[in-house]
Amino acid sequence: MAVNKFFGAISALSLLLLLSSFGCEAHLSPTFYDYTCPNALTKIRSTIRSAISHERRMAASLIRLHFHDCFVQVSSLSLGRGCDGSVLLDETPTIQSEKTSKANDHSARGFNVIENAKTAVEKICPGVVSCADILAVAARDSSVAVGGPSWTVKLGRRDSTTASRSLADSDLPAPFDHLDRLITLFSNKGFTPREMVALSGNTCVSFHSLLEQYAKSDFYLFLLGGGGGCAQN
Repeated sequence: MAVNKFFGAISALSLLLLLSSFGCEAHLSPTFYDYTCPNALTKIRSTIRSAISHERRMAASLIRLHFHDCFVQVSSLSLGRGCDGSVLLDETPTIQSEKTSKANDHSARGFNVIENAKTAVEKICPGVVSCADILAVAARDSSVAVGGPSWTVKLGRRDSTTASRSLADSDLPAPFDHLDRLITLFSNKGFTPREMVALSGNTCVSFHSLLEQYAKSDFYLFLLGGGGGCAQN
C-alpha cells in the first residue's frame, strides 16, 4: 500500500514540477521559439500523440521522466539546475548516466519518444530547440493526450552536458525506500511530511482526476523561483 501511494505521489509531484517555471525567470518564455522555430511545438505534440495512441501508459512514463529530470540537483534552498535534460544523457567515458541510477534503471522509459520528437524538430530547425524543452513540452502534451489539464510551458532551457548518477541516487525516491527516507527526500525539496502525505493520497482516482486535482494545488509554488541555466541550445 505504501509503495502504491508513493507512486501516486510521483504522478502528482511530476505535474507540480511541470507547472513550475524552472530556469531564470527573466529569460524563460512560452514564445522563446516563435521566431527561431515556430513549428517546434506542433512537431513535438504530433510525436507525443502518436506514441500515446499506440501505448496509453506512455503518458505517465513521460511525465515521470520529466519529474526525474527536474528533481535531481534542485533543493528548496539552492534551486540550482534541474529540468536540464541530464536524464537523457547516455553513459560515456566521462558521464555516469542518470539512466542507470537506482530510481531509473530498468524503470525509466520514453527515451525513444523524446528522441523521435527531437529528430522531428531537428528536421525543420536544426540545433535550435533544447532536449530539456522538448521533454518539458512532451510532459504537458502527455497530460493533454490522456484528458488531463494543459498549462503554459515556459521555454529557453539549456541542455546539460553532464549528468550525475550519484546525485540521482541521492535525490530521487526509490520504490522501496522507507518512510523516513521519503520524508527526508521531500523535505529537501521544500515539502513538509503533511504535504508529502497529501501528495501521496487519493491514489484510487483516475490518472485524469489525479492530474486535475494537483493542477489546482498550491504545493508547487516553492519551485517558482529559478533553476537551471537559461539560454538557447
